[in-house]
Amino acid sequence: MEIKSSEFVMSNSDVAKCPKSMLPEYAFIGRSNVGKSSLINMLTGRKSLAKTSGKPGKTQLINHFLINKNWHLVDLPGYGYAQVSKSSKKVFQRFITQYFKNREQLVCGFVLVDIRHNPQPIDLEFMQWLGENGIPFGIIFTKADKLKPKAIENHVEAYKNILLETWEEVPNYFITSSSKNIGKDDVLGFIDELNSNINSNTFT
Repeated sequence: MEIKSSEFVMSNSDVAKCPKSMLPEYAFIGRSNVGKSSLINMLTGRKSLAKTSGKPGKTQLINHFLINKNWHLVDLPGYGYAQVSKSSKKVFQRFITQYFKNREQLVCGFVLVDIRHNPQPIDLEFMQWLGENGIPFGIIFTKADKLKPKAIENHVEAYKNILLETWEEVPNYFITSSSKNIGKDDVLGFIDELNSNINSNTFT
């Protein structure tokens, strides 16, 4: 898939106020500072479509972007950042869970994970919650340029082994680097395939 157009639509913290169109949506979420904004900018080929910041916790709203006039990319707040107040965390958690549970347009969520780190309980718990609620998701490993190929392989295997302790199979996963443009075609190809399936099912 080639992204020819990408435009900001709206930001809000109320799922009921998200776009009313029935265009398919793909939501990106992860721990603060996992490289989510950089990944979105890499995927769309825009340097500042999503605002990047050295300060974790920058994204605090549900941000909708219209891609190629036919699907929405959704940038969700990061979770697990200690300097966000407890009251803010509760608000985030409430509208994040409401988004995933209530947003009928959501086709797939992507949980971003920094490939340099061992599997973190907060990520595993969130994936477990998605699974228990029947919400389709994939895993995007970020910052792959920071490791050598063998280390990447070892980290992914460790993740798969932990997931297979509780999951029957490992969700789709992608290895990416925003600075090196790694994984862009894989992620967009996956989204394109899902969109094609939706369109073909619509007419059958």
